[in-house]
Amino acid sequence: MMAVTNSLTQQNKKPQFQAIIKSDAVQKNIMTTLGDSAKAKTFTASIISAVSTNNELQKCDAYTIISAALLGESLKLSPSPQLGQYYMVPFNNKDKGISDAQFILGYKGYIQLAIRSGQYKRINVLSIKKGELVKYDPLDEDITVNFIADEAEREKAETIGYYAMFELVNGFRKAMYWSKEKMEAHAMRYSKGYQAKKGYTYWEKDFDGMAYKTMLRQLISKWGIMSIEMQKAYSADMSVIHDDGSYDYVDNDLLEDAPLLTAQDIKEVTKSQEEIEASFFDGGML
Repeated sequence: MMAVTNSLTQQNKKPQFQAIIKSDAVQKNIMTTLGDSAKAKTFTASIISAVSTNNELQKCDAYTIISAALLGESLKLSPSPQLGQYYMVPFNNKDKGISDAQFILGYKGYIQLAIRSGQYKRINVLSIKKGELVKYDPLDEDITVNFIADEAEREKAETIGYYAMFELVNGFRKAMYWSKEKMEAHAMRYSKGYQAKKGYTYWEKDFDGMAYKTMLRQLISKWGIMSIEMQKAYSADMSVIHDDGSYDYVDNDLLEDAPLLTAQDIKEVTKSQEEIEASFFDGGML
């Protein structure tokens, strides 16, 4: 992905997002990245629309928004919250005095990239409810489950664990089961935001979604085949993408299983970050 070059000089008044994305320098980079004028025009219009309807994104550094969106576009993933493939979430940057847009890959994005690679015959991840698990053999990776037949009843039942599996087209198969307690311990260890327990992190807003993503990330990164697209998404996940192409990882969540990444110093969560993310979630974006 081409980096978006910040060619505008710092001004007392921050330029409007629409003016920045339509500038010649940014449009040139968008065109270079997408390689098609029609795609560049559609991309520009869609991002302007997304920012104009989201007050929190309007407060973000424009170049981090554009870089995150260009990565998503280059991966052919949708930013639609309803599809859940990837998100652009505001993160307060105390050093800059404004917010940055953080690129977060959803678990459905992992599934899309895996399917698109053509290497996966089957891939699945799901929660296991109380009373369903009969047996899991970690040696042979065999699981026996009696699913609750009534979907409404199952939806209300307590989650006790998570199961993920894939089978490659060459016949190789891998599966994994984690208890809810193990997933909780993982979240507590690797997410400072979740440790704070103040109600605004992904883990607190959609624990199952983050658990699914963790299972797929663990499974695919250790035993799966990762396409170039997947490696790119994997490396950028949970980061702010800067105009020089470098990544800043907002939290240390999931970095322990990311051999492609170099963990950087993790900043403490600030009060302003809590307010930004709480507002973002309350607005129904996730």
